[in-house]
Amino acid sequence: MSASSITLLFLLFAIVMFVWEKIPLALTAMIVCIGLVVTGVLEPKTAFLGFIDSNVILFVAMFIIGGALFETGMANKIGGLVSRFAKTERQLTVALMLITGLMSGFLSNTGTAAILIPVVIGIATRSGFSRSRLLMPLVFAAAMGGNLSLIGAPGNLIAQGLLEQNGMKFGFFEYAKVGLPILITGIIYFVLIGYKFLPGKENLSLEDSIYSGKTHDYDSVPKWKQNLSLITLVITLLAMVFEDVIGVKLYISACVGAILLVTARVITEKQAYQSIDSQVIFLFGGTLALAAALKETGAGAEIAGTIIGLLGSNPSPFALLVTVFVLSCILTNFMSNTATTALLAPICLSIANQLGADPRAVLMATVIGASCAYATPIGMPANTMILSIGGYKFMDYVKAGLPLIVVSTVVSLILLPLFFPFYP
Repeated sequence: MSASSITLLFLLFAIVMFVWEKIPLALTAMIVCIGLVVTGVLEPKTAFLGFIDSNVILFVAMFIIGGALFETGMANKIGGLVSRFAKTERQLTVALMLITGLMSGFLSNTGTAAILIPVVIGIATRSGFSRSRLLMPLVFAAAMGGNLSLIGAPGNLIAQGLLEQNGMKFGFFEYAKVGLPILITGIIYFVLIGYKFLPGKENLSLEDSIYSGKTHDYDSVPKWKQNLSLITLVITLLAMVFEDVIGVKLYISACVGAILLVTARVITEKQAYQSIDSQVIFLFGGTLALAAALKETGAGAEIAGTIIGLLGSNPSPFALLVTVFVLSCILTNFMSNTATTALLAPICLSIANQLGADPRAVLMATVIGASCAYATPIGMPANTMILSIGGYKFMDYVKAGLPLIVVSTVVSLILLPLFFPFYP
């Protein structure tokens, strides 16, 4: 059996087990990771490379910074301030999605989610609202906000790089022509319909979650610890905003902040370890092995080529648009959105060149479709980060995320031909 066939079987196994959820998601991811090594599809070094991925490092550091906000009681204070301006759960949802979406347009969407997740849990703890009804709209808004600017998501820059090789480029805010309407529509969707699909679970206790849902007495915590935890968060955020200016990567800035908090004894070493969600690490690291196998064996390209090949030699512009967009949507929910764009963009660009279509239009459809990673906990790093914290199951993502994909698809298929016609 070829390496690509074995990879496709593992992909099928992962999909079935993620949906069935008879064994923990992280265990499924590790079975796939080890299986790809045992069958010789991947070298061990490649398979386990995901565990030192920069996103994993970012996760760990931000979990510690978030843990410090909770251990000192600062998250509760911040939650109290925000909840004064949003009295109902729906008002909070609108405010959080708007803030997150706009921040994601200029920051890494993963970094934005990592920073705001502790704040949202603080709001839930303070207000009594279920965190499971706030966290999912937050991370989905981070994904949608990534399409507001050229730097909002790594996939945007991948497409830009390929486009520049063809003597073209996207403007800084050109993605927002489609991205902003999707964000606005997504907020409206959650306010009017989507909230019905969100699980209203009780806030988890410290034993069941990396963050505490219990009420604590923080009066004994020194003010300097509370202030330093907040200052560290703010400085980390600023470092992420000016990543290119200071020349320091997101995960390094986060690590510096986490190390500072432990060194200054704002959070103890034991508390720092307890704040790290190991399920996220194993799930993310394990599924990156599958993503690597899809790319290296050509299995992902086979999927893409087969589906696009069904269109024939002279497809209609709209049929091509629908195919590229839907294919991106499907793959991005089982690979990272960055990996999906990296895989599909060169394929779609060659198709555009063969058919005489506008490369800008094809790549824009690919990038927007690849951002619709709402239906699984592994579609993007931020989805994985809230899995344990929110007490979610795999099907919770499907119930809330699949309708949002449909909404985003409808909006995209209306706007893309207007702003980016395949044959201008």
